[in-house]
Amino acid sequence: MKENSTEYSTIKRRQFLKSTLIGSISLTCIPPLYSYTQKKLDYSLELNVPTKLFDGERCWCHPRAGIVPGSKDTDTPSIVMTINKLDLAGSDVFYGMYGLLTNNLGKEWTNPKELKTLAPKFEIIDGIRRPVAVSDFWPKWHNTTKTLLGVGHTVVYTPNWKVANPRPRSTAYSIYDIEKGEWGNWQKLEMPDKEKFYNAGAGCVQRYDLKNGDIFLPIYFRPKGKNSRVTVCKCSYDGKKLKYLAHGTELELNNETRGLGEPSLTKFKSDFFLTIRNDKKSFVARSKDGLHYDTYQTWKFDDGTELGSYNTQQHWLTHSEGLFLVYTRKGADNDHVFRHRAPLFMAEVDPEKLCVIKATEQILVPERGARLGNFGVTHISPGESWVTVSEWMQPEGVEKYGSDGSVFVAKIKWNHPNCLFS
Repeated sequence: MKENSTEYSTIKRRQFLKSTLIGSISLTCIPPLYSYTQKKLDYSLELNVPTKLFDGERCWCHPRAGIVPGSKDTDTPSIVMTINKLDLAGSDVFYGMYGLLTNNLGKEWTNPKELKTLAPKFEIIDGIRRPVAVSDFWPKWHNTTKTLLGVGHTVVYTPNWKVANPRPRSTAYSIYDIEKGEWGNWQKLEMPDKEKFYNAGAGCVQRYDLKNGDIFLPIYFRPKGKNSRVTVCKCSYDGKKLKYLAHGTELELNNETRGLGEPSLTKFKSDFFLTIRNDKKSFVARSKDGLHYDTYQTWKFDDGTELGSYNTQQHWLTHSEGLFLVYTRKGADNDHVFRHRAPLFMAEVDPEKLCVIKATEQILVPERGARLGNFGVTHISPGESWVTVSEWMQPEGVEKYGSDGSVFVAKIKWNHPNCLFS
């Protein structure tokens, strides 16, 4: 295995919470026999670069990782990363997916390898033979079936590899064969009402797995002639097939924008939370059951000012003792960055007021000209979580600020174990 992981920097920070936590010893999630004042939730940050690509024509994008838990002989998980190769000559042109692997928590990585089972296929769509690629993929361990399930969406192109318009889209998924160390052939999630869900996918979304094995899968969809809206689908999954069962509230925004997109879901304490992309701002919604939402509101800091994250995704990093949001935003001396998509921030969320606590904001990945808006979050162990992102080398010239197509792994190392990890 090639040793190509480079330590980029180590950042120590302190987070100040509003209250003192009473609980268990930081080494265990078992309730204590007596109570005492516990140290506040804190973390250290380590930034690594497992690979990079920029040759003026291509770069990496959408790096996201999933774990395969260790066996009885080792507690160390295998970490499987998938990544798209982007053609810089076009817009959202993905010719294929690649994979890399580490068995020692990122100290060493394999070189990226083309994943033929996740390669584009040709389909007859609207009477024309068109290439269809999988992108915006996110692997995640499914604990009930003990499988690594990756979910994304399809991109349909014209015969000369331009994004098709109108744009049919489907949720795509694949299952990792642990014994062979290979991804299975990608499949499509079958949806009801072909007209409503003509353009429907789960690209770049965080799903929530229920204890019975069912999955809450957020999607965004665009009925013909309307702008995009989001919903959460309830799906069954038996380790081989992902099946639609039902979907919840259809959230929409009828204005001059493209609508709502790229929803990500988490659960903290007794509530579910959904973060949502829009061209002009970002939104957050709360639900008791994960499917039904009364409304949504603009993301703001706790001082009442808007967060400033727009036209890109945000994702959750959920710890048993705190809820965090990872995002990009304007107002960070970053007007030269496309849609202000760098640096990459993380901050704690107040789950009652549904706002970001400004004093806890921390830069996870620094800004070097290139955008960092397409990223993933992975829980590696009770003591460690990762945020993975690459420098998207568009538009032309971003390299003059120092970017070089690096793929970053931001390792968040907790001082208290995450009891949500299983």
